[in-house]
Amino acid sequence: MKKMMLALLICSMARASAFAQEQASAPAQNAQAQNASVQDAKMAEWMKLASPNENHQYLEPFVGSWTHTVRWWMDPSQPAQESKGTSENHWIMGGRFLSQEAKGESMGQPFEGMGITGYDNVRGEYTSIWIDNMGTGMMNATAQYDSATKTFSEKGSMACPMTGEKDKHFRSEWKIVDNDHYTYEMYTNGPDGKEFKNMEISYTRA
Repeated sequence: MKKMMLALLICSMARASAFAQEQASAPAQNAQAQNASVQDAKMAEWMKLASPNENHQYLEPFVGSWTHTVRWWMDPSQPAQESKGTSENHWIMGGRFLSQEAKGESMGQPFEGMGITGYDNVRGEYTSIWIDNMGTGMMNATAQYDSATKTFSEKGSMACPMTGEKDKHFRSEWKIVDNDHYTYEMYTNGPDGKEFKNMEISYTRA
């Protein structure tokens, strides 16, 4: 009988010890579970923000091969200069960015340029850069899209080699006319400080 009572006492003590250990470790386990849940949520949000969505698809009409006609003005009092060229637009980085490559002629010289445009899910706006062989700076712009007019309205700045301005501001509009046509118009300030149309480009699908 004494041996049985001793065995029961030992078992009770072992159970109590195990229960105490479980109670002591429970907060740590709960904290680990909560941390894992938070990390999973953060990872899911990151993947969502890092993935293309319907905003990127608004750029799809620009994809393809195009011929284009450029008209541009040094200032509003001067006649427009005109040139022609070709453009190739395609998706890169898994549909996250639209790459644009243009070739043609400008002021009697061979012209080449390229741009990258995408939708920044974090900032909630379109962003773009443009470089070409007519300068050594980068044009930077941000834009919003109006689905009613199928127009991307941009605002940006550039270093202008013609005027020497280090931060010349401009606004521009990309407008989808139909499946086979779109236009680009740029506006900037003239010598008198008033805004005028500096450039217009008409694109036709090749």
